[in-house]
Amino acid sequence: MVRSTAWLLGALLGLICVLPSVLMTPRTAQCTSLKTLENKLIGRRRNMKHNLPINYTIRVHYEEVFKLSNITRLRARVEDLEDGDLQDVWLLVNQEVLKRILRVLPVRHPSYKYTTDLEDLFRKVQQVFPTQSDEREPPERIEEIYKRVKEIDSKGWTFVTPKSLLDNCYRTMHCLFKDCFPSEDREQDYCGLPHWRKGRKRLL
Repeated sequence: MVRSTAWLLGALLGLICVLPSVLMTPRTAQCTSLKTLENKLIGRRRNMKHNLPINYTIRVHYEEVFKLSNITRLRARVEDLEDGDLQDVWLLVNQEVLKRILRVLPVRHPSYKYTTDLEDLFRKVQQVFPTQSDEREPPERIEEIYKRVKEIDSKGWTFVTPKSLLDNCYRTMHCLFKDCFPSEDREQDYCGLPHWRKGRKRLL
């Protein structure tokens, strides 16, 4: 009887430990990963501005400068566009941005580990991304962005500071995954608004 009771207690404790992960929905897992990424991005000013030369820029594709205004234009001009399409673009663009930043940073640079940590967090975010249906193809404009971002010999290049690129990442993340950031009203209010309506309010 004592053994049976001990066994039942052990099984119950094991169930309690496992239950949270079992009950975690894909949306919850995604939000958890994004909030971890958000916390890491808070350090972008120190790592991508103070640890680099003044006005230091890197070469990126035009499509990799992914701002709130780009989201607005795509939503206005692309038919049959879904939120998942924009989220996939956000993920791809920022993974490529981090690769470009790492290419110019020596391994011993003070911001190198910070950037590799961001890369690792993006991989974790990707793992919990919802799978797109095989029966649906992304709109042509979205596929065009995918292609251009991956092009090596593209002529569409521009120069941007690493901090600006991560600022874009932070702001568009709050716009495209606003369900995960219900308390971040300042970012949600800006999502999809024309640039001239944003005023001069400074964002993180």
